[in-house]
Amino acid sequence: MATKTWKLGEVCKGGIITVETKGNDVAIIGKEWDYSQGSNRGSNQSNAKEWCRAEFNVKETAGAYRQAFDFLHDLTTSYHAEQILEWIKDKVEEPHFFNWY
Repeated sequence: MATKTWKLGEVCKGGIITVETKGNDVAIIGKEWDYSQGSNRGSNQSNAKEWCRAEFNVKETAGAYRQAFDFLHDLTTSYHAEQILEWIKDKVEEPHFFNWY
């Protein structure tokens, strides 16, 4: 299982995106910044409140890449959405199923 958190701040709704992958299963989680822990990127945001989530299997979900892109683009800029999708593609077991079409 691979997990990565992006602390994007003002260029992201809520400020934080966490992605968890296990095999071909992917969960993209939008989180609200926890200001009680600080407001800089170095602050501990492990207890940030989850407010939205998208889960899918890249092999079984038709258009998984497009679904993930649309969800991420609603949360942040297209640049950051593409960066996150590239990380996901590197971590799933069968990346050839994770394409735009």
